[in-house]
Amino acid sequence: MARNITPRGKDYSQWYLDVIKAAELADYAPVRGCMVIRPTGYALWESIQRYFDEAFKETGHVNAYFPLLIPNSFLEKEAEHVEGFSPECAVVTHAGGEPLEEPFVIRPTSETVIGYMYSKWIQSWRDLPILINQWANVMRWEKRPRLFLRTSEFLWQEGHTAHATKEEAVEETLKMLRVYEKIMKEVLALPIIPGEKTAGERFPGALNTFTCEAMMSDTKALQAGTSHFLGQNFSKAFNIQFQNQDGEQEYAWTTSWGVSTRLIGALIMTHSDDDGLIIPPRIAPNKVAILPISTNDDVIEKTLLPKALELADKLNTALGGRYVVVDKQFHMRPGDRFFSHLQKGVPLRLELGEKDFAAGTVRVVRRDTGDRKDIPLNDVVIKVPEILEDIQHSLFNKALSFRKEHTSFASSFDEFKIRLEEEGGFIETFFAGTPEDEKKIKEETGATPRCIPLGDAETGNCFLTGASNARKTIFAKAY
Repeated sequence: MARNITPRGKDYSQWYLDVIKAAELADYAPVRGCMVIRPTGYALWESIQRYFDEAFKETGHVNAYFPLLIPNSFLEKEAEHVEGFSPECAVVTHAGGEPLEEPFVIRPTSETVIGYMYSKWIQSWRDLPILINQWANVMRWEKRPRLFLRTSEFLWQEGHTAHATKEEAVEETLKMLRVYEKIMKEVLALPIIPGEKTAGERFPGALNTFTCEAMMSDTKALQAGTSHFLGQNFSKAFNIQFQNQDGEQEYAWTTSWGVSTRLIGALIMTHSDDDGLIIPPRIAPNKVAILPISTNDDVIEKTLLPKALELADKLNTALGGRYVVVDKQFHMRPGDRFFSHLQKGVPLRLELGEKDFAAGTVRVVRRDTGDRKDIPLNDVVIKVPEILEDIQHSLFNKALSFRKEHTSFASSFDEFKIRLEEEGGFIETFFAGTPEDEKKIKEETGATPRCIPLGDAETGNCFLTGASNARKTIFAKAY
């Protein structure tokens, strides 16, 4: 049954939650700040996982698994790291009915425990590089949770690599950023901006953090994924040393990088509308829904359903997977059946009624635009993949146009505040400030520096301090 969805223009936060509920993506767990990912939402996460996992393996990475519990002393070995994560940590102090000699932290991230293991595994330059990824859950205690965007427990992947040279580690950091960029743009249809984080926005313990920044449909920014050059900070904290080819001892150079179930939130807020969820076809678990429609049960059973199943088999072969669902909710009214697939974001709906079958056609309805047309049954296997590709590109171009329309430039702090208040969105400016300056800007405006776009060498006077040779930086209010 269709569920009412609050219009975006009336209450954006409620619209977001209504879309999740209507699409049956997730629900609140009995533990505050946690969520239950429902089958529809988990199928979407599995689809996202497949694309990223294949890309990681293509670049030489392998999967492993590390413990959920991390000794508290591990976090204390890297001062900046522990300072950054301490407020978010959940700590286990008792087990087996007794107090623990040392408390364990439920992993907020795994640099420390993986660093410890790497120190055992790496002895020589021959042991490098180590290219490992982990698919896991993490916990960062959230005071203001929001489904998919910020929950105390969430799912993600975290890559952790160790290298013999700084150059190799920097190359790895940027390579993985480009992997993220490619999948986010080509598969998730997110027109992200790859860039470097400012000093105040870096990952705790990193020398450089690179990011993929996306604009949501309320013009706020969302950090969609990050890649970190950790230098030798964690190597020195955990004694990850190796003997180089000259027989000398050196500390390894390490990286880490990750994306999470937050990407589902990004998909919702980039593409969906007031009717519900919209999913780009390449990432959609169900790309096509076929609906046999008749008031005559005999016609459905003997004619329409067999034809729908035949079409599904042919389309699955053409699409290279199990991507087509045949709707058998015959107890529901046709309108409710239509809307159930619409609200779940199925990119394409094929309606097969008695008149359609008699005419040798099927009605095809696009989720993104609502456009509908009749096509010959014999052309379905050719036409449907073409329409899905058109939907994919249309969603990306629509989101890209929206981002460009809501991006402006400010040359002074006064202009910056006016544009942020009146226009919102991304504000490009030149910035050369300190983390303290970033804090001042956030306190006065609510905006933070999202990234310094890669490949943009343009410089100018800092909009806040007037300092010369400031780099182009994007500011926005963010999730």
